[in-house]
Amino acid sequence: MSAERPSLPPVRLHTEAELARDALAAPLLARAARLARWAGPATRVGAGGELAESQLPAAAEHLGLAGDEDGAAYASEAWRLAVDTGLVDVQDPQDDDGLGDGDDAGGTVTAGENLALLTGGSPQDVLGIWLDGLDAVHADATAPAFDDFADLVNEDGSVDFDALDWDPEAEAEFLDGVLGNLYLLTVSEAGPQEGPVPLPALAASVVVPEDMDEPTDDVLEEVSEAMMRLDDQFRVLEPIGIVEYRPVDETLLTGDEEPGSDADDEDVTRYGMVRLTPLGLYGIRERMLEAGVDAPAVGDLADKGADVLLDGIAYYPEDAARSEVVLWLGQRGADGAASAAADLLSAARGADRGAPLRRLHCQQALASVGPEAEPAVRAVLDDPELGGLARVWLAERGAADVPAPPESMIFWLAVDTIAAQLDADGEIDELQELVEGLSGQHTGFFDEAWRVDHPATAEVLEAMGRLHRDRKTAKDARKAAFKARSQQKT
Repeated sequence: MSAERPSLPPVRLHTEAELARDALAAPLLARAARLARWAGPATRVGAGGELAESQLPAAAEHLGLAGDEDGAAYASEAWRLAVDTGLVDVQDPQDDDGLGDGDDAGGTVTAGENLALLTGGSPQDVLGIWLDGLDAVHADATAPAFDDFADLVNEDGSVDFDALDWDPEAEAEFLDGVLGNLYLLTVSEAGPQEGPVPLPALAASVVVPEDMDEPTDDVLEEVSEAMMRLDDQFRVLEPIGIVEYRPVDETLLTGDEEPGSDADDEDVTRYGMVRLTPLGLYGIRERMLEAGVDAPAVGDLADKGADVLLDGIAYYPEDAARSEVVLWLGQRGADGAASAAADLLSAARGADRGAPLRRLHCQQALASVGPEAEPAVRAVLDDPELGGLARVWLAERGAADVPAPPESMIFWLAVDTIAAQLDADGEIDELQELVEGLSGQHTGFFDEAWRVDHPATAEVLEAMGRLHRDRKTAKDARKAAFKARSQQKT
């Protein structure tokens, strides 16, 4: 059994109840729900299910937007979302009796099944409706802008999409790439990105090649074009609640800046700032999971076995791993603490490559169990793989009657500990301190270490030879590694 590195760090999500409240408060979904409750049999729609032009003023007024010059557009947008999310059902115009003409010669409207779920359903129901809305808005954000729609209509009434030079898959891939980078910044192992991200930096993250030290003029032009695309797209996405967005200052685009203005061209906030909301974290993760991306969340392992837990947290950041363990133990309750400790120790056994890291996380997890773990820990004192771990745990808790370990167990534990840290890709300074500390505790460490019956002995000794800052000691480590390799071959 060996742990696989997740492609993304684990995300900490708000509870489903909190996320559902955020979803209901998203401006676009809230407006869609209000229009769905306002609509009735007398509401007329066009042939495509869109709200009829004659209905838009009343819809805008119902939303409190009658005085807004964009009120009709907002009402139309909210209506489309109500249709896309099943808050209203539009009867197929072809099933109508054919009455009406012109703009109102469309279908009729009834309340959709999902409308009742917004108030009477579970948080999962609400989030499911919101995710449908996110898909619809995402599609709108990647749709082409029709500057002159009439020029794209063929004689037979069909739309000539080829004339748009528009690749829907490429557009969706571009936006998903940007949202993925924004997600990664937000859940970074170095800590959450609490502040907004400058739009130029986000655009550059998907345009500038990773191996390019200094962007060329052509690449910078591509970054500028990407910024403008993203400015339009984030304006569309913000009302569904996945981002908080400060748009690009329009005076930068039009050159209409007032003479003597205090505006600062060096002020990065004028070029757009975006932050993924907690609801956005949830929504983008759901889209990534649907696409087959490994995007773990803290709490995913709470109901799994101890073996899955230890493998799953193998490459988690320390805080996330600790939180996952606490949630896992919480599922078992106080009465199950002793059996949980036994399960953790059992799962920590093994000679596979991931076993040292499992044992390290097992020892850390046992610290969260408390004194209830002591009987299970004492039961493995004679175990060649777990005896050293058990003694360390007991000593750290000041337990009495802890038997001294045999010398072979001391060296085995040293190799296992370094192997775990090497697999965890720890900081180089910390690794050097560990290597120098363990080797310095025993005179003639390398004279004995190469004999240790551990699958990682040779690899560990080679690493010690690279990491130790004392040249003579490093040379001794390399010699010991050669002996260990030779021993493996015999």
